[in-house]
Amino acid sequence: MCSCQQHAKPATETAAPIGNAVAFQVEDMTCGHCAGTIKAAIEARLPGTAATADPVSKRVSVLGSDDYAAIKAAVIAAGYTPSPEPIS
Repeated sequence: MCSCQQHAKPATETAAPIGNAVAFQVEDMTCGHCAGTIKAAIEARLPGTAATADPVSKRVSVLGSDDYAAIKAAVIAAGYTPSPEPIS
């Protein structure tokens, strides 16, 4: 493990809680490039989130936010069509 100042975390620093999660379908996500674009758009627009996108199942999951309106807006801005409502 690297112990230099640039990489070492202070002993008092802890990981932030992930928070809520939401999943939804994106039917026009057809390949890995689409998945990467959707993931990047969500994570850039909603800092602190972690998105996964699977083009085979067309399912996107987002940890760290349950604000579906904001998530949908990020996906639409990236050029894709999210499902009208999240799925469980």
